[in-house]
Amino acid sequence: MTRAARPHIPGLLIGAPRSGSGKTTVTLGLQRALVRRGLSVRGLKCGPDYIDPAFHKVATGKPSANLDSFAMQDALIESLVQEAEQNTDLIVAEGSMGLFDGAGAIKGHTGASADIAALSGWPIVLVIDVTGVAQSAAAVALGFMQFDPRIRIAGVILNKVSSERHRRLASEGMAQIDLPIFGALPREVSLILPERYLGLVQAAETNDLDTRLDTLAHAIESSVDLDRLIATAAPAQFAFQPENHALPPPGQRIAIARDEAFSFLYPHLETGWRAQGASLYFFSPLADDTLPSDCDVCWLPGGYPELHAGRLASNENFLGSLRSFAKILPVHGECGGYMVLGDSLADVNGVPHRMLGLLPVTTSCAKRRLNLGYRVAELVADNILGRVGTILIGHEFHYASVISAEPSQTEAFAHCQSVDGTDLGFAGHRRGTVSGTFFHVIARAPSG
Repeated sequence: MTRAARPHIPGLLIGAPRSGSGKTTVTLGLQRALVRRGLSVRGLKCGPDYIDPAFHKVATGKPSANLDSFAMQDALIESLVQEAEQNTDLIVAEGSMGLFDGAGAIKGHTGASADIAALSGWPIVLVIDVTGVAQSAAAVALGFMQFDPRIRIAGVILNKVSSERHRRLASEGMAQIDLPIFGALPREVSLILPERYLGLVQAAETNDLDTRLDTLAHAIESSVDLDRLIATAAPAQFAFQPENHALPPPGQRIAIARDEAFSFLYPHLETGWRAQGASLYFFSPLADDTLPSDCDVCWLPGGYPELHAGRLASNENFLGSLRSFAKILPVHGECGGYMVLGDSLADVNGVPHRMLGLLPVTTSCAKRRLNLGYRVAELVADNILGRVGTILIGHEFHYASVISAEPSQTEAFAHCQSVDGTDLGFAGHRRGTVSGTFFHVIARAPSG
């Protein structure tokens, strides 16, 4: 049934010329500052990043979600925006990497933040790190204004301004191209959030996060014209479609591991599964919880099990209950969850720890090797994520290495390609009721 048409709420997208420009800190500061004004704000994240949405949730008090133009069909993106607009005054979406950086696939479906801005019609606020430049920053902004006619750069926020003279010079450059400046943030260590090798330290692990967010909000309130920024926001321009291609739930009663070792589950999967009638039950392997009773599937998300491998290896209640569960019911692990389902996991110091032993895979995090990119995966056998031949779109981002034999077709989970069609071979494992992969599933490709 087609949804009734209704007005959209205003939104805007925070982008940048490159990674490291300060998008996340500016976004979080804006979100918290707007909430402090009494607005109901929702954050959204462009691309496959699974850490930033948790920070959005703390900053706004409301769930965030990912919008991914490569992995998701337009209808799914639109349905996620529709959900975000419920009981909300303003959407503040955060881009990823540089504004136009994507997978180089079909135009409009590259995974770049610009695709989301083009689809939604949200104006873009460009965060420019002016370290080492002044008027030249305007040449960068001008190039971004002219590069893609589908989008609109509404203005800039200058970041890491070293002095009043520096701000004045950079502002003079922006005046030459008639681009508004919403604000200029000083170079201060207090505006930096802690990081580790997969990005920001997780929201749940960041000490005094609310205090840090209030500090960011105060900096924004002192340096950014929030009234002008709010007035710049514009409603999404699309009409919602009835089909959204959401990933079907893997079961009706899903046990999901959730703690500091297992936290990387895309928010849109949770909301999508619930919307399709599934119930979700969370448990903590680090707390040595047993699996919730009466569930019909177990899902082990990614995270940082390598930082807690010794503790996990000694938690017999968790290990025993999951091994018993897997004798009769499905278990699936992604990335960190996949490693824990294997025989052994070597931590960052190279110390091996015995894991669940449910899949024939041995992994190590001692010698870091970056594995990064979208994955187009064809299932090689029926399982809880689809029938044989189903195409899943996912994303892989880890530094772990497999030190056991690669899977054969008879034991693999899927056959994978990169976005440019490069054959990546068989990936993941399956054994009986248990399966696992390094890639995080985002959506199904449309059938037919």
